[in-house]
Amino acid sequence: MAGNSGRRGAVRRAGTKKGQVKGSGGKGRRALQGRGATPKAQDRHWYADKQERVARKRQVGQRRRNVNMRDLPEMVLGRNPVLECLRAEVPATALYIAQGTSNDDRLTEAINTAKALGLPIQEVSRKELDRLSENGMHQGIALEIPAYEYADPAELIDIARERGEAPLIVVLDNITDPRNLGAAVRSTAAFGGHGVVIPERRSASMTAVAWRTSAGTAARLPVARATNLTRTVQAFAKAGCQIVGLDAGGDATLDTYDGSGPVVVVVGSEGKGISRLVSENCDSIMSIPMASDVESLNASVACGVVLSEFARQRRLKPFAG
Repeated sequence: MAGNSGRRGAVRRAGTKKGQVKGSGGKGRRALQGRGATPKAQDRHWYADKQERVARKRQVGQRRRNVNMRDLPEMVLGRNPVLECLRAEVPATALYIAQGTSNDDRLTEAINTAKALGLPIQEVSRKELDRLSENGMHQGIALEIPAYEYADPAELIDIARERGEAPLIVVLDNITDPRNLGAAVRSTAAFGGHGVVIPERRSASMTAVAWRTSAGTAARLPVARATNLTRTVQAFAKAGCQIVGLDAGGDATLDTYDGSGPVVVVVGSEGKGISRLVSENCDSIMSIPMASDVESLNASVACGVVLSEFARQRRLKPFAG
């Protein structure tokens, strides 16, 4: 029987054990020693490659932001808007017609007007026109309008001096409706103004709607865009211009203000008015006398009223230089 057997079981012979007889073989000692101070990022082998990848991504992102901020051509969509732009002779680069578009009087007139203006007419697939318009609401016709070339605000003073006239400049602050911008441009051109200044941000721009509202005067009157409207107003003041802001309850009225000299008229929106920093740099705040039951005027209407009065004063009192 196994229990009574004198046979010994398996026994390892002395000196045949594998590995260390005592301890961990040095593993614990090496672990406790650690690896020294943590190396800096720039000392690691992967740091240079990572920095190069980050730099490439940053450059790509910057290019994308520049493209988004840059003024790109505008697409006017729909038969009525396109026809109105062509009738107003808004500068355009091409007229796009989708293949298979049903013909009507508006489409025929748009094509004939484009031919008379010498515009290239391109027939494209409906899928391509959907891509160009981004929303597909084109009714088979689109008009491409190039980006407006804005002037520098300092150029407006030079234009007035070249003509031997007292500068008459309109600054639009917080005007976000392109129709108001177009109407202000039209009024400025009608009453002998030398230009309109708009801020670069939070403002309407010279879109197709503004072009159409200006009735073509935007092609003759420079529109300047200022990066910082407050500094631009200060530069006009240093050039010898009186800065007058339009606002209710001002310290002057249109009946008493002398606008025959160099004047910069600052017009704010009907709701927000003139921004605080711009208002603080105005020499005078002028109000327009109105009937008691009328609270305010539309920005473009107020601009036209003031410019009309200043033009009358200038006819009676020519600028002596």
